[in-house]
Amino acid sequence: MTELLKQTVTSISESIHIDSSLADPIQDMPFGQGAADCLKHFLDTAERLGFETRNYDNYAGEVLFGEGEEAFAVLAHLDVVPAGNGWARDPFGGEIADGRIWGRGAMDDKGPAFCALYAMKALKDEGFRPNKTIKLIVGCNEENGWACIEHYEKAATMPEVGFSPDGGFPVIYAEKGILHVRLHFPVSDAPFIFFEGGESYNMVCDRCEATPRTLAMARAREFGFEIRNKKLIAHGKSAHASTPELGVNAIEPMLTYFENKSADVKRILDCLFRDKYGLKKLHDETGYLTLSPDLIKYRRGELQVVCDIRYPATLPLSAVTEKLSEMGVKYETLRHQAPLMQEKDGKLVSELLAAYEAYTGRKAEPVAIGGGTYARALKCGVAFGPEMEDDEPVVHQANEYITIARVEMLLAVYADALRRLTK
Repeated sequence: MTELLKQTVTSISESIHIDSSLADPIQDMPFGQGAADCLKHFLDTAERLGFETRNYDNYAGEVLFGEGEEAFAVLAHLDVVPAGNGWARDPFGGEIADGRIWGRGAMDDKGPAFCALYAMKALKDEGFRPNKTIKLIVGCNEENGWACIEHYEKAATMPEVGFSPDGGFPVIYAEKGILHVRLHFPVSDAPFIFFEGGESYNMVCDRCEATPRTLAMARAREFGFEIRNKKLIAHGKSAHASTPELGVNAIEPMLTYFENKSADVKRILDCLFRDKYGLKKLHDETGYLTLSPDLIKYRRGELQVVCDIRYPATLPLSAVTEKLSEMGVKYETLRHQAPLMQEKDGKLVSELLAAYEAYTGRKAEPVAIGGGTYARALKCGVAFGPEMEDDEPVVHQANEYITIARVEMLLAVYADALRRLTK
């Protein structure tokens, strides 16, 4: 293992030790202590490597390399989703074992962020002088609303061109639109007194709990529920909400358990899981619409469900909202991000493909994803790594990891990409 690789692995492990999931704000720390500590660790590391750094009020930070008014951006994030359930290792242990670095954020997005930083160090050490300023911008609120980017754009100048190491290879030229909505389903004579599940609006719900008014023990056992003090607990498997098919949603079996006792519950199943209104039939070259009901709470006679919707990049938002209106359910928009679509044969995509192909020897074409990255913050931006098509899915799941071999690859590919785009 080279010295550069050792340092990168150590820094990633150290960062994973810091739980940077969203927490209540405290003085000068808008996303909580953990996010601020994680940003400080990253910027302190960059300063030790000889780079100029800036901290924008603990919303975001940047590392600068090179000179000139024109700038090229690398946009990564240091915040993480909650650990969730089902871990075999400490999610914030940063354990290095079996050729991997384990923990929340290893792949999304602390590992790639540090790979970009140390790739810049490799270029600096070899005497490379970029023809523009490279800005490695790291945010602390990517997973929960992008307030970090909004603050950065007020305090600094966002470059027009760049990439985000927060998607997949070979190059992500298109990203679906993202819509988060809260739907309000009235439930008359609810057959439960408590119903709640989910940890984040962009994670497939892996645990759902309900307390029925009348417990049907045999039926509960048929569903495989855990039963604790008359409370039913359904276990699923978390996954990124942009790929709900990779997870197992714990909300669905819990609703199904109550379906025979409530027409209103059946309606929720029809709308959100059985696709009665054809939302998931919408598609284009960037794929089919995905719908992931990720948070559910019973409040004041209604089940409130927060859904993550990723809609095809060439479709207007109205194509989605028209389908939601057909359901006849009150809903509120919590967050919307318009789709991203770049030219497949433009300079940015072409040079990044060349860097990928030079390392892997694979001739490749740019692809589209349902995930949303910081690339949308740029006039001309794409996502570039770290995931490969045949990877085990670990993002937003238990037992997240990044292999040391992938770290080594990212160091080489990101250095080559930055060299090509700023020489």
